[in-house]
Amino acid sequence: MAQMHDDDDTDTHVRLDKWLWAARFYKTRGIAVEAIAGGKVLYNGVRPKPAHMVRVGDEVRIRLGPYEHVVQVRELALRRGPAKQAQLMYEETEASLAARHRLAEQLKLASAYNPQAGWTENKKDRRELRRMRGKQ
Repeated sequence: MAQMHDDDDTDTHVRLDKWLWAARFYKTRGIAVEAIAGGKVLYNGVRPKPAHMVRVGDEVRIRLGPYEHVVQVRELALRRGPAKQAQLMYEETEASLAARHRLAEQLKLASAYNPQAGWTENKKDRRELRRMRGKQ
């Protein structure tokens, strides 16, 4: 008896790791799997497994560095396409956009007050620091 596989049926559901890769949140599926396993992705508020099936209309929270994207799934795809097509696969919530812009501003302002932001250490500076610390 032949088994039927509905892996090609992208109209109803797709694996979460494949969707994240196709939507261009992660460069490879392997990185997407690591992010899901590491708790950086929440699916409808629950920590999923990489093989969890994504459906249109569901909410996905993705943490990329200091930023968190909260998106609604709009389209499903098994293959990774052009960036323009990937952007149509989801819609980011207004609250998520506002929070990301606020955080970007805060990080920008914080870096302006960092006294060593543009300072690079050279050999002379390292020697002077060692001398000041008492290590010759």
